[in-house]
Amino acid sequence: MALVQQSSPHAHNARPTSRVMLWVILAALPGLMAQTFFFGWGNLINVTWCIALALVSEGAILKLRGKPVAFFLRDNTAAVTGLLLGLSLPQFTPWWVSAMAVFSAIVVAKQLYGGLGANPFNPAMVGYALALISFPVAMTTNWAEAATLWGDIPGFGDTLAKIFTGSQTAVDGWTMATPLDEYKHKIASHTSTEVLTHPTFGNLIALGWEWVNLAFLTGGILLIALRIITWHIPVAFLGGITVMSLAFGSNPDQYAPLQLHLLAGGTMLGAFFIATDPVSAASSHQGKLIYGAGIGILVYLIRSWGNYPDAVAFSVLLMNFAVPFIDHYTPPRTYGHHKARRGLPGRNGG
Repeated sequence: MALVQQSSPHAHNARPTSRVMLWVILAALPGLMAQTFFFGWGNLINVTWCIALALVSEGAILKLRGKPVAFFLRDNTAAVTGLLLGLSLPQFTPWWVSAMAVFSAIVVAKQLYGGLGANPFNPAMVGYALALISFPVAMTTNWAEAATLWGDIPGFGDTLAKIFTGSQTAVDGWTMATPLDEYKHKIASHTSTEVLTHPTFGNLIALGWEWVNLAFLTGGILLIALRIITWHIPVAFLGGITVMSLAFGSNPDQYAPLQLHLLAGGTMLGAFFIATDPVSAASSHQGKLIYGAGIGILVYLIRSWGNYPDAVAFSVLLMNFAVPFIDHYTPPRTYGHHKARRGLPGRNGG
């Protein structure tokens, strides 16, 4: 993969990659705790399983490539990939589906491209998308029903048995369609008032999901405050969804309302933790705004007219395709010049 050489000035971050990734993990913990509180032990088990598999997979492929295993594992990037997959997968995802997702993310989407810094696509989203396409039933029927009280959730042992043995004990009483899925399929034959009476929406927006998204929003704001990420991609991402919803979805009897798009599904996780991947995202501030807005627009389009109720993974991957083009036409201003040079050196008259 050819690398685009950007002109100076180059910012040097005193924080090593391992520490940056550790902050990402810590910032995601409020969202993981909210998922555990409202949807049970599934995501916590998935996160633990996926991180362990990610570390083993990365270690194995590094060994085969003759690279120093301990050195690269200490950068925590494999752990973050496992974390993002564990947070994104349905709570009762069978262990072999998550294993395939992790293997695809680490081995195929990351290491086969050359490892950290060389992958053109977000590894976690490659794994998620491949799992969704390959095992659509397992990836769409294993979402947990939100609990109103802690005692309502399935026990740790029952959840563990469901994930690793496929036990069907009381599983019908544990699962439910996600709010976005429920709204999308019911609004064609019901009014919005009728659809919102479904238990998955609770008394607010989307039972449990709004608090999960607010928790990830809190973690994302922490990352911005610590300058781990910049505001450009998340704000443009959420702005793209907002503009599209206001333009095309003002009638709740036809399309999901704006608050459902923002506070249900993986919106905040996608905006602050997935789309901001520094390797596969756009480089300049202007490019990040275009990149983030493109993801937000695609999320709304796929959710409203596509086959998938939540579209963060596909939207991120599609915009990953566009990143070289975006970076080509939105380079940062060269130090000492008033305007940025458009395009690459040696092209467009450069």
